[in-house]
Amino acid sequence: MIRVLFVCHGNICRSTMAQYVLEHLVHEQGLQDCFLIDSAATSREEIGNGVHPGTARMLKKQGVPCGNHRARRIRSSEADDWDLIVGMDRANMSNLRRMLPASAHGKLRKMLEFTGSSRDVADPWYTGDFQATYDDVLAGCQGLLLELEQTGAFKAQLKNKAR
Repeated sequence: MIRVLFVCHGNICRSTMAQYVLEHLVHEQGLQDCFLIDSAATSREEIGNGVHPGTARMLKKQGVPCGNHRARRIRSSEADDWDLIVGMDRANMSNLRRMLPASAHGKLRKMLEFTGSSRDVADPWYTGDFQATYDDVLAGCQGLLLELEQTGAFKAQLKNKAR
């Protein structure tokens, strides 16, 4: 199983959007049994709060199912539970490097690196532009899946699934 955790500051906008977009993409490919996907925050500010209404509206507009996620903060003890820990921006990455043990730093990736960009995912908390965020998240998730496919991670998962 490929285990992916998306992380942003509050876990109500970008990381939850990425969680549901990737879940939708792998479901469309029939690979949902090959993935464990979740999201978390680097801060305590939104703990227990649901998905931001703007995120929920954008996901609905795009035909992406949105679950009943509640914001939570990443714990250093869960670093070994994930194959990839994907931050949305430079600040998230800095916080993750501070919060997680050094042994987990090799699992850290910035979302738009999967598209060949060093840019941050647009933050709708400040801009109100959930479309720009969705566009970034979709491109990042598609790039992540392409990278997994190119590295052979899918082949191993499909082989195990066929058993």
